[in-house]
Amino acid sequence: LWTFLLDGHPASRVRDLVQEIEDMGWPTLWRPESVGRDVLIAAADMLAATSRLIVASGIAQIYARHPVTTAAAQKTLAEAYDGRFLLGLGVAHAVSVEKVRKLEYLTPYSDMVAYLEAMAEAPYGAPEPTEKPTTVLAALGPKMLKLSAEAADGAHPYFTPPSHTATAREILGEGPLLAPEQMVVIDTDLDRARDTARATMARYLRLPNYTNNLLRCGFTQADIDDVSDRLVDGIVACGDIDVTVDRVQQHLDAGADHVCIQVLAPDNDLDTTVRHWHTLAEAFTL
Repeated sequence: LWTFLLDGHPASRVRDLVQEIEDMGWPTLWRPESVGRDVLIAAADMLAATSRLIVASGIAQIYARHPVTTAAAQKTLAEAYDGRFLLGLGVAHAVSVEKVRKLEYLTPYSDMVAYLEAMAEAPYGAPEPTEKPTTVLAALGPKMLKLSAEAADGAHPYFTPPSHTATAREILGEGPLLAPEQMVVIDTDLDRARDTARATMARYLRLPNYTNNLLRCGFTQADIDDVSDRLVDGIVACGDIDVTVDRVQQHLDAGADHVCIQVLAPDNDLDTTVRHWHTLAEAFTL
């Protein structure tokens, strides 16, 4: 599962939710980082509340903390929770780096290269995890995808169709982890489902990193400007449970190892979202 809803609720409610998610049988929960909770501290709280669930940052922003700090946090969580923490790193977007963090966003790719090098060289004076912790990168374009294979353990593409998963696998090769995110709206009223999808898509269609990638994936500027049905259906699986199951299978057939399902609900309603998590868990026989 992948969700941005947790920051809207008290920590006590989040702990209850992650326990419920674990009981449903979901193996992994991904959460992002924006202007809410620190994603690494939040991960520690979620890991402490569970015993089997893998918690993944999708993603931790590299401009939010020093690479030595990130390396220490990753090893701390991996050692304390038996490897149940998966670190996703990303360069985020110009608007969040420049307007929120008041930092320059000039060379994100080079910054990621330097960040990973600094993490690899970081000293750590505490017990090491039993196994090397996993790091994946938020990667859309070919350069960042290639870096994901060469300097990390794989890639976590976001807001992408299955065709991008096939391209990503070709660039990554056979070994690295490929974990694309997939938005879904479970609603048999297709017009209403698309409206729900558009409400969430709007925030991403203002960000050049995503729109440039959509163009690479074969969508047109008109698709983006109009938020066309073609674009909505390409990015969000809208319809009944079978539509979601089929879309996940398309990603797996294209080379994904792990698909991060993000359930969208009208007005981001948590109760509806949780209900759909349960339904999907049954559909995937978790």
